[in-house]
Amino acid sequence: MVMARKKEKKEKDIIDQLLDNIDFHGLTQDEVVGQGGLIKQLTGRILQRALEAEMTEHLGYEKNSNAGDNSGNNRNGHTEKTVLLENQSTTIEVPRDRNGTFEPVIIPKHEKRVPLFNDQIISIYSFGMSDRDIKAHLEKIYNVEVSPDLISRVTNAVIDEVREWQNRPLEKSYPIIYLDALRIRGKEDGKSCMKSVYIALAVDFEGKKEVLGLWIAENEGAKFWMGVLTELKNRGVQDILIACMDGLTGFPEAVRSVYPNTRVQLCIVHMVRNSTKFVSYKDLKKVCADLKAVYSAPGEEAGHDALEDFGKKWNDKYPMIYQSWLRHWEDLSEFFKYPPEIRRAIYTTNAVESLNYQLRKVTKNRSTFSTDDAILKILYLAIRNASKKWTMPVREWGQALNQFAIEFGKERVPFL
Repeated sequence: MVMARKKEKKEKDIIDQLLDNIDFHGLTQDEVVGQGGLIKQLTGRILQRALEAEMTEHLGYEKNSNAGDNSGNNRNGHTEKTVLLENQSTTIEVPRDRNGTFEPVIIPKHEKRVPLFNDQIISIYSFGMSDRDIKAHLEKIYNVEVSPDLISRVTNAVIDEVREWQNRPLEKSYPIIYLDALRIRGKEDGKSCMKSVYIALAVDFEGKKEVLGLWIAENEGAKFWMGVLTELKNRGVQDILIACMDGLTGFPEAVRSVYPNTRVQLCIVHMVRNSTKFVSYKDLKKVCADLKAVYSAPGEEAGHDALEDFGKKWNDKYPMIYQSWLRHWEDLSEFFKYPPEIRRAIYTTNAVESLNYQLRKVTKNRSTFSTDDAILKILYLAIRNASKKWTMPVREWGQALNQFAIEFGKERVPFL
């Protein structure tokens, strides 16, 4: 720590000495930060010095030193090269050696961008701009011309990071996991089609959200979900207390086939939405109010009684609503067993739907994604941006954790 502070102070002193020799009086903004300004010139000079230092280290002797005589390798002039920085370009002279063995690190051979510029492209891309939009943006704002192919190559570097993230080991147990899918237009065998992107969003025992992975298939189905859950198990997830999902046929059975002890909670919001699809407008408010009496009841028995009352009132006009809720009652009523702090966390998949909203924002500017990798990299970057805000636990998580311990036993809630 002391050494780090000394190094930081030394670097600061060097920069201050450099700035002391510059007369800033009367300089315009363009003369300081413009394309031909001091900052650009200074950056170019620093890169030039760094490359010369790399060459000295490579050869083992200083420039013009007699130590280079008969060394077997010497400096051999320079090659002019324009490099792209974070917000501008600059021209430098890259030193060459006679044997052609010099491999610069700060700006590698065949590279015209420093890492900061690559990071800038990836950052812009992560907010949903297309390759051509990024090209236009860089030309307009930074006066730097790049090709869409270059942008694509830069962002493709993210794929390795996506693979590592997708295959990372996971926690042994999670109290809550939300399972959902969104539809995105992609291509299969050169033809445009809609694809389902499966998302598993978990809440860990510290009450913080974590996306466990992304999976792509042509259609959403319980069988594919079973494969997703099997993969999660292979990556280390041995137990899930509660799985929250929509009412996809066979979905609860798929969960229980992989995690027999996991309890299922179907999303109440999905159920209400599906129940009111064919309700006439004049009845909509009344039907919603009567359904609210079901899911806002103080307990399961009271909720079931409210459902019976709903059936008596609406079965003549909308019999399928009562039948659907009754058929799914076992998986709809799980949340009744918990106090309000847990109910809020599990009776709806709003947590993952909120994430899906963020993901749709970054995909809406693309009419079609050419490959599955193109879908994965933009969604991964969007998730990375969103997760930076997930710093706080779920509201009243301490009380919820204690209730989990009572309901499931301390052997399944080992973090108290």
